[in-house]
Parts: sequence; C-alpha cells; structure tokens
Amino acid sequence: MDLTHKANGKQTLLIDADDTLWENNIYFERAIARFVTFLNHHEFSAEQVREVLNDVERECIVKHGYGLHSFAHALVDTFERLTVEPLTPELHTQINSFAHSVSDHPVELLPEVPETLQYLAGRHRLILVTKGAVPEQSGKIERSGLKAHFAAVEIVPEKDAAVYSSIVEKYELSHRSTWMVGNSPKSDINPALAAGLNAIFVPHGDTWILEHEELNSAPASQQLLIVGRFAELREHF
Repeated sequence: MDLTHKANGKQTLLIDADDTLWENNIYFERAIARFVTFLNHHEFSAEQVREVLNDVERECIVKHGYGLHSFAHALVDTFERLTVEPLTPELHTQINSFAHSVSDHPVELLPEVPETLQYLAGRHRLILVTKGAVPEQSGKIERSGLKAHFAAVEIVPEKDAAVYSSIVEKYELSHRSTWMVGNSPKSDINPALAAGLNAIFVPHGDTWILEHEELNSAPASQQLLIVGRFAELREHF
C-alpha cells in the first residue's frame, strides 16, 4: 500500500542498522574479491567460487551465527574445499586477514541518516533492531554516533517473525502503529509482515546475497511502503 499522507499519531519505527543506516556489505564484498584473487583457482571461475562460498556461509551461520567470526570460518572452509594445498598457519593467517579487514573501516553513514533520525525521533519512538554478534554490532552503534536517537537497542541472533513478536510484547507495541524499516526482504520486511507489523523497504544496491528474497505483499490490515532512500521517511512520518 502506498502511503499518500503522513502516518497519524505517534508511531514506533523498528529500524535496521547494516545497509540501512550505514554501509556494511560493501566491505565484505571487497574482502571476498581479495579472497577469490588470492585463491586463484585454476578450474573454478570467480562466480563458481562465490557459489561455493555462499553455501559454506549458510552452513557457518547455523554453526557460528552472524559476524566476522562466522565469515572468517567460511573463508577458511571454502579454501579447504577448493584447494589441495595444505592449510598452513601462514595461509590461515592470510585468509583470516581478509575477514578482519572488514572491521578496520570507520562507520560510513548513508546519506541524510543523522538528520532523518533526528527528525523522526522528535515525532515517534525509534528502536534499533539489528542482528549479529553483540560486540561487533554494539561497537558499530557506538561509533556511529546515532545511539542517542533511539529509545532502545535490540541486538538479536536472527530476525524472524518470532523475534519481531517478542519485541512487540517486550515493549508493549501496537501492531497497527509499528513499522519495521530495512533493506532486507528476508530479515526486515517479510518476517515483520508475518508478525503482523507494517514495513518500510529501503532498497540498497549492495544488499548481501543471502538476504535476497521476493518481497511479500502486505496483508489487507497491514501496510508496506517502498521508498527510494532513508531520507524519504520524513515525507511519511
């Protein structure tokens, strides 16, 4: 449903962090590109190596959750699957360096995010909802300088309908006036709709491939808004 007017009354906006408020996946993509070049496989194309890595990442998420620790495991496991070369301590260190180069970047906010959050926080209740390793995500939140705009922060191991329902219960939220804002159909939009919430899709050109999924339609009693950029939220709220 397209909103042609501003939402009436005070709303609660659950807002994703990675690739919604700041850049994240581009750094992983650069690390993967360096890994593929380093691997220099003579039989598999770069695309085929990436397909293997995607499968291994799915397995590592089940075992290790999200974050750099899991990503490092995925790179090492992919190397072991695709090469006959023994994994020496030196190679292990080199491969790990690709993963941990991601953490070296400062938090790069997406355009007009601070101004938009400041505007929204003055009118509505904002709760940051991000998934991943607690030390990594909390560190990014602190470094971003955005924490003061949020009434609360939730760092969860996964984003599914049950998690969204638990957040609704914890903060005694109204389904009708609660919205999940994010760039991932798989983690932000579809499970929030499944939990009975409204949702706002903010596409990002470099959303992680494992977060790709068809965008579900909103049930009759809910609303789905698609905006071109985060700053457009000021036009609706």
